[in-house]
Amino acid sequence: MAAKTATTYDDIVREVKAGNISPVYVLMGEEGYYIDKLEALITQSVMPEANRDFDMELLYGGDVDAIRVADSCMQYPMLGEKRLVVVREFQQMKSSQDALAVYVKQPSPTTVLVVCCKNGTIDRRKGLGKAMTGNAVIFESKKVYDTALPAFIRNYAKAAKKEVDEQAVQMLVEYVGANLSRMSGELDKLIISLPEGESRVTAALVEAQTGVSKEFNNFELIAALSKKSKPQVLKIVKYYNSNPRSFALQPTLSMMFTFFSDVMQAYYSPDKTERGIAQWLGQPDWKVRREVLPAMKCYTGRHIMNVLSWIRECDGASKGVGGCKSQPGELLLELVCRILQ
Repeated sequence: MAAKTATTYDDIVREVKAGNISPVYVLMGEEGYYIDKLEALITQSVMPEANRDFDMELLYGGDVDAIRVADSCMQYPMLGEKRLVVVREFQQMKSSQDALAVYVKQPSPTTVLVVCCKNGTIDRRKGLGKAMTGNAVIFESKKVYDTALPAFIRNYAKAAKKEVDEQAVQMLVEYVGANLSRMSGELDKLIISLPEGESRVTAALVEAQTGVSKEFNNFELIAALSKKSKPQVLKIVKYYNSNPRSFALQPTLSMMFTFFSDVMQAYYSPDKTERGIAQWLGQPDWKVRREVLPAMKCYTGRHIMNVLSWIRECDGASKGVGGCKSQPGELLLELVCRILQ
């Protein structure tokens, strides 16, 4: 790889598959999924499985120091052309990293070093961080937010030549959350469980495989609130109260706050058409059509401002503010009754 610098996941995948291997990779950040994927790809590309017992060394930051890592990198390969040194949990290394900084500036041409720093980063203002810049391929795997999960699910399924229904996507987002390693595992299970000849993951399949109800979840609660459908809202809240293990108040409040904030912003859109509001909010058309437009017909701007205040009050009460000891289900019931008044 000609230019050794900070880069993207796709850049590294493309270069590694093309055979352009860097002597040093630094994979760090909050989202471990992409770090694991790149480590596996580099390992597979650099080191034949038959050579791994001889020319590959797996180290852990909590067990070694920088000198040990540098010494391992300076050894020559025994069977193949390259030696591979992988350091996992690098952030747990407590000793000085100066010895590794010296190595990174002049790495061995017969060694590939992969430094994995999950849930942490290396300070680029200091010794090793400075040495990395310009001398290593640096990838920072940043936290993935819930808004990016639908695209991840669709793309993951597409790579397997499968599709995921919209309701199934929403159920997976709520059930799994922003944990891509877990999400990929759930998607693998769903894809494997598809009947022969089937290519579409449905809400029914997600429900069967995960136990998540396709009728009683936060997305359906938002849909019911958007239409101010009191019977459906109360039905979902009643389900939550009777199934406390399937319900967590904070994620529900977070989704409600985001939804009503979007509706509030929609009132200020210069173009009140479905496409105009979607562009204004940065939301897909279907979401505006399914939730935002109906809510704009059912709630006034003043009422929505009150709703946002009530959601904040409910969140505080759930955390004991004011000495509140009510159960989460009770707090949610009181909140939705105020919203629907």
